[in-house]
Amino acid sequence: MAESVLFSVAESLIGKLASRAMEEASLAMGVYDDLREMKQTISFIKAVLLDAEQKQHQNNQLREWLTQIKHVLYNAEDIVDDFECEALRKHVVKTQGSLSRKVRRFFSCSNPIIYRLKMAHEIKEINKRLNKIATDRNNYGLQTNDVDTRVVHRRELTHSHVNASDVIGREQDKKNIIELLLQDDDGGSLSVISIAGIGGLGKTTLAKTVFNDNIIDESFELKMWVCVSDEFEPKKMLIKILNSAANLNQENYKDLEMEQLKNHVRNMLDGKKFLLVLDDVWNEDRVKWVEFKSLIQIGAKGSKVLVTTRSHDIAAMVGTKPSYSYPLKGLSEVDSMTLFIKWAFQEGEEKKYPELLLIGKEIAKKCRGLPLAVRTLGCSLFSKVDAEEWKFVRDNEIWSLPQNNGDILPALKLSYDRLPSYLKRCFSCFSFFDKDVIFSSFDVSALWEALGFLPSSMQNKTLEDGCTHILHELRSRSFLQDFVDHGTTCKFMLHDLVHDLALYVSKDEFQRVNSRTQNISESTQHLSFAEDSLLGQASFPIGLRTIIFPHRANNEASLNSLLSRCKYLRFLNISSSAYKSLPSSIGKLKHLRCLILQHNTELSRLPDSVCKLQNLQVLRLHHCKNLEALPKGIENLINLRQLYLTFKQSSFPEIAKWTSLETLYLDSCDNLKSLFEGIQLPSLKCFIILSCGSLKSLPFHAIPNLESLVIFGCPKLELSKELDENIPSLKLKFLGLCALPQLVTLPHWLRGSSNTLQSLVTIKCVNLEELPEWFSTLICLKTLSFSDCPKLISLSDNMHHLIKLEYLEIEYCPELYKRCQPNVGEDWHKISHVKQVILRQREEEE
Repeated sequence: MAESVLFSVAESLIGKLASRAMEEASLAMGVYDDLREMKQTISFIKAVLLDAEQKQHQNNQLREWLTQIKHVLYNAEDIVDDFECEALRKHVVKTQGSLSRKVRRFFSCSNPIIYRLKMAHEIKEINKRLNKIATDRNNYGLQTNDVDTRVVHRRELTHSHVNASDVIGREQDKKNIIELLLQDDDGGSLSVISIAGIGGLGKTTLAKTVFNDNIIDESFELKMWVCVSDEFEPKKMLIKILNSAANLNQENYKDLEMEQLKNHVRNMLDGKKFLLVLDDVWNEDRVKWVEFKSLIQIGAKGSKVLVTTRSHDIAAMVGTKPSYSYPLKGLSEVDSMTLFIKWAFQEGEEKKYPELLLIGKEIAKKCRGLPLAVRTLGCSLFSKVDAEEWKFVRDNEIWSLPQNNGDILPALKLSYDRLPSYLKRCFSCFSFFDKDVIFSSFDVSALWEALGFLPSSMQNKTLEDGCTHILHELRSRSFLQDFVDHGTTCKFMLHDLVHDLALYVSKDEFQRVNSRTQNISESTQHLSFAEDSLLGQASFPIGLRTIIFPHRANNEASLNSLLSRCKYLRFLNISSSAYKSLPSSIGKLKHLRCLILQHNTELSRLPDSVCKLQNLQVLRLHHCKNLEALPKGIENLINLRQLYLTFKQSSFPEIAKWTSLETLYLDSCDNLKSLFEGIQLPSLKCFIILSCGSLKSLPFHAIPNLESLVIFGCPKLELSKELDENIPSLKLKFLGLCALPQLVTLPHWLRGSSNTLQSLVTIKCVNLEELPEWFSTLICLKTLSFSDCPKLISLSDNMHHLIKLEYLEIEYCPELYKRCQPNVGEDWHKISHVKQVILRQREEEE
């Protein structure tokens, strides 16, 4: 399916070949004319790619022609990137001044003359292949279309939780499930209720609406939600239950023995009436189920387990009695059409388009009552008023293909086909991650940038801004769910059927290597390993661009062998490994743009050869708690845009050269006392500082364009100090202040962001007593949250001036909780204009 994204690949290549840097490099290397010919030929081919992508399913020869294009474009991309690497190498050497000879030797390109001859020969070979392909295009009667017009029209989606208005046709189902959960059982044993039905029916959504209902809150002392999917090992299940109940990270329990976990679960559940939701269960092993159930059968009478599953056999196996197995049916045609209209039109706009309504009714009917299919197709047609587009969807041959259990839903495939080419490339990357994972925009942005998937139109955006833009586009097409914007990052999930679609469309290029893998195709570009033992058991294509190593990997010989061969790697993830050192061969990966080394607790030093990776844009070294220092010469990574770091240095002078740095994440740098004094980081937009216990001050003079700032657990940090009048005011959009006992009131320098600040989050600032008088001048504030600030007893008098404030959360602030009670609290009049007010309190404080 990689042939459906070639338009985006060609467009990216043309952009690189047209750049001024490439022009200068090609002139210096004597290949200007050859590269100009390459650009012209690719442009000629690109003009028919969109038409070819649509017609390839009916023509095997055309599909083979597209495969040839894919291979030659990827080869051309490697050559162009080689030129960029060489230009960066020369720039580093040129800027080293008196150290020139030593630096030249360190970064030397073995023989410049041989290199030029080699590159010239490879370019001519590429051009020969391109010219042959360009001539063959005349054999297929393709239409010229040089612009991808499949624009994504975004609509506002403001809630990450299940909005009742989004759930259509399930009112009676919800009522029936709640009645089952509230039934008294004669036997007193733990009752299990199941919701069964095919994928896409809305089982999880129904379970969520039940889980979040006020009646359930009042009826159960403890609620837990566990996403099960393919794994049903009792130990892993207990860890997930504990995490859900305690709202803590998995790291808190994963290293415990089984008996310790059992004790924790007993203490957590004993004597409590609880509801446990097990979402997406696939386990058919009754022995495992009985073993697991026995471990949680310790709650008070009336405790329930609610299971969602695609299998009616599993539903029967887990159900306490037949009446507790609830088979979910598809939506009626009326409800399907209501749901389709909701997502395909702006509210009330459907009345203007009677012809589209008639076509839409037929499309909705073809979705067979599956809400996921109806919603996804409705979103893909949003703001499209051309009846021909709607007819294309209605009459597509995909609806008539045989549909077996486990096949990709036609509606999802149709929605994918209608995505612009660059969005298809980005979407395919979700296959690199496990099912049911919670995605972070930090992780996704690094992957997309490393592989060159972000379109040229976003080159002037930061990595995170470009990524967020694309995520919102995919979200507006209903490919993402449970989407939450945390200010500095976005978190989201994929429906398992959408994840299946990602695996399907990337199957020619992405492969997960496990014990069942027979061979690895030469067309594979991205590899993920399930086990460390598999690293040395297969031969790998030399054109690999992505390698994701398994956790606890420790086979150093295989690592060195793999890195020595795969010289075109762009993305390398060796996180959570057991390696004590990395091979120097890593320095030969001159194309590498993203290096993930987080959670390598055994790693004390990096090889000096890392400093040769001038193309590197993302480096992640956080939670490497034994990392002593960065290697000398690390400042040569002049292309770095994101740095995540845990180390033992007391200062950080290396950062002075990283003027392109956009995100800086410092975690548990216990010895760090000062930060980049006397320099400027004009590109820095996001700065996150966690648990840096020795840090005393922030260098606001160096970060004039900062937009997001998070400070957590830095007790010596001076926050109340006013800024020097010569330092320009900050223009923050997001500020998070967490676990700062020295904070009594908000820092005065925040006032400089009165026209920009949109989100303010304050957590566990136990000595925060009051909001300053100028707080009401933060007129752009949209989101405000106070959590665990027990001394904060009232809000600013002029809170009503914050007319843009849409969301206010107050939790575990006892006095403030009382004063903000709706209609009766002393401070309610200050916040009654806010659209959404969330008040939470611990039971013992009520």
